Amino acid sequence: MAQKPSIPKGTRDFNPEQVAKRHYIINTIKGHFERFGFQPIETPSFENSDNLMGKYGEEGDRLIFKILNSGDYLSKVDDALYASKDSTKITSNISEKALRYDLTVPFARYVVQHQNDIEFPFKRYQIQPVWRADRPQKGRFREFYQCDADVVGSASLFQEVEFIQLYDAVFTDLKLEGVTIKINNRKILSGIAEVIGASDKLIDFTVALDKLDKIGEEKVKEEMLSKGISQSGIEKLQPLFSLTGDFASQIESLKEILDASEEGKKGIEELEFINNAISELALQTATLQLDVTLARGLNYYTGAIFEVAAPENVKMGSIGGGGRYDDLTGIFGMKDVSGVGISFGLDRIYLVLEELHLFPETISKTVEVLFINFGDAEALFCLKAIKTLRGKGINAELYPDAAKMKKQMNHANKRQIPFVVLVGDKEMQGNSFTLKNMETGEQETLSLEALIARVQ
Repeated sequence: MAQKPSIPKGTRDFNPEQVAKRHYIINTIKGHFERFGFQPIETPSFENSDNLMGKYGEEGDRLIFKILNSGDYLSKVDDALYASKDSTKITSNISEKALRYDLTVPFARYVVQHQNDIEFPFKRYQIQPVWRADRPQKGRFREFYQCDADVVGSASLFQEVEFIQLYDAVFTDLKLEGVTIKINNRKILSGIAEVIGASDKLIDFTVALDKLDKIGEEKVKEEMLSKGISQSGIEKLQPLFSLTGDFASQIESLKEILDASEEGKKGIEELEFINNAISELALQTATLQLDVTLARGLNYYTGAIFEVAAPENVKMGSIGGGGRYDDLTGIFGMKDVSGVGISFGLDRIYLVLEELHLFPETISKTVEVLFINFGDAEALFCLKAIKTLRGKGINAELYPDAAKMKKQMNHANKRQIPFVVLVGDKEMQGNSFTLKNMETGEQETLSLEALIARVQ
């Protein structure tokens, strides 16, 4: 018996309706990227391994899909190495290329490689699939799309302001209300660590702080103590655990905590600048919220950190995020290029829109009119009309076979095609068309012009 076909774990097939819904989200995001002045680039789905390895830490290196060299790839491995069964050493001999893990490192490579042709500041967007050899679970896939926008070559905080507006514009357009754009600043986290005498434990401190909403204040303090942060230091943090109120009042509390840290004060200034600008410009549906526990991608971001939370009535992790990094291209030898970027979580946004029934009804409308096939002469007559309809932007098709009428009608119903056209001898002689509305069952005989007007 033939084996049942399957696809690799962590990958998915998408049916026509799902593809239409995904395109709706992607086209909305893309439209706003372009409106905000971002230009599209694309990079290859695989890169030279040297470009990727070592850029994501040890964990990331393990999750990169390696591509075997073509031809007899084992012939270049000497017997001693082969016998050692040391996969890390053998891999570099048999695999020189790898699937991209994200869009950020390929973008950094692109900027360095094309620096003489790029006009800085350079605003780019990229919507392409990436691959990770991760353990698949709910909402986590081995192949998924990233939708990224970045600006490199400008340290201006107006870029951060525009990214907040961009998030707001996209979610407003998708009719997704109640989205919260959380913001923090790496300099504030560094400042707090400095004030409590834990600068050398910045990562431990922020990892613990990041769990505040999940495990609560007491457990966070226990974790900090276990990581060697002093009791007196933790006591200085007390005001942090009870930060409440609007953006401005939280900023005031932070000023007291960070009075002794220059780095921390700089972070506060940056946040104040962004908040003042957003207050002047006013967001449409999203809310900007300060979240001092936000610490994503810490060894990467140097300034603002963003995370976008779905509306509270939906159980979903973040649906977007990003931040400011001061040395993106340094990994490829081009120093001091400041950048800031954000990304949209396509799969998660899809699940949120699905749950809240926010996809437009007409989204998967493919064919609007099906012409019934009564035979060769009638079919040819219909195809002339179909050509005119398509020229007017109407999706129309002819049922390919002169099958039983009931079969053709069932086909239209199953595909949810709203109109069916019947053409027999009588219609051909009178150069007319009988249009049937599949929802109401009404039929009328019309000229081609009238038929086009009715369907439109």
